[in-house]
Amino acid sequence: MIEIRWHGRGGQGAVTTVEMLSQAAIAEGKYAQGFPSFGPERRGAPVAAFNRVDEKQIKIRSGIYKPDVVVVLDPTLIGLVNVTDGLKDGGVLIVNTAKSPEEVRKSTGYRGTVATVDATKIAREELGVPITNTTMLGAVIKAVSPIKVDSLTDLLKHRFGRLAQRNMTALKRAFTELNILKAA
Repeated sequence: MIEIRWHGRGGQGAVTTVEMLSQAAIAEGKYAQGFPSFGPERRGAPVAAFNRVDEKQIKIRSGIYKPDVVVVLDPTLIGLVNVTDGLKDGGVLIVNTAKSPEEVRKSTGYRGTVATVDATKIAREELGVPITNTTMLGAVIKAVSPIKVDSLTDLLKHRFGRLAQRNMTALKRAFTELNILKAA
């Protein structure tokens, strides 16, 4: 089983992405869970959302406290929120930033695998807005392969209509442009 924690801000699409990842995994015949962590959040406030994906039935019904993967949609959350809290030693930290994985490793102190991609730049160029959720999904697929890229085609069409192809292009660019620094 792979457990993923997503960090973003209200309105950035973390919850939408968690739902799409879960739906794509189920469409592939896997088992999946996707759920947000909500309190009195508002647009722009830090939020977290979670995924579990496995080949067999998932019987756990609790929060995720020791994720295998942490995804950071908004790099300004680093330092504001302890994004590496509970992240397994052999896990993967994926950050939307123009910084290198080495720079992120230094700033977070995380010694596991660190991956970076400038998803904001990609989203602006492909979507015309700095909303990075589907773009970062491409980075997650490249780094840990919870699903196949093609499993998202119909979901993106259903969710985004005429903007689906732009989202798929952004997702594929992040998949290609992801920089990965293996565990130290």
